[in-house]
Amino acid sequence: MTLPPPTVRLIVCGASDRGDDGAPLTAVARLLPVLEPEVRERLEVRRCPQLDVADILDLSADEACVIVDAVVGVEPGSVVTLTLPELAAHAQGVTPRSSHALPIDQVLGIAEAIRGGLPPGAFVGIGGLWFGFGPVQSRAVRAGLAALQSAIAAAISGAERPVPSGHPSLPG
Repeated sequence: MTLPPPTVRLIVCGASDRGDDGAPLTAVARLLPVLEPEVRERLEVRRCPQLDVADILDLSADEACVIVDAVVGVEPGSVVTLTLPELAAHAQGVTPRSSHALPIDQVLGIAEAIRGGLPPGAFVGIGGLWFGFGPVQSRAVRAGLAALQSAIAAAISGAERPVPSGHPSLPG
């Protein structure tokens, strides 16, 4: 039996040895086993310590993406979900932690210019407090992990059903 090609690329950013930067890895590791098998079959999970233009460029024309990262600029432990165009415009002062080589607006801007548009999808982030060396995550982030998992699941579901504008039909 041949599986159909993936419809959603889940790009999981962060480093497990940098405090709250590891929250996306923790959330996705807990989420994947409880997703419906049909959803898991349509996912391509890509571990990405540092988001790069290539992670967006090599998406197929029929594939959406969900980027998950720790962020600064929001309350620690709170979860934010943005469309990719909103993220490219630095909505709400959100700054992903895993965009070191280039700022996120430049990563997405270059991808958009080369592709002719951004792929459908979303960004899901959790506000971090501590990004020092070590695997221990802050209390605020540990308390927000369940909300992060729920937001990731909702973004995956929304990305699977893009609306004609190319933006995901994310729940409100």
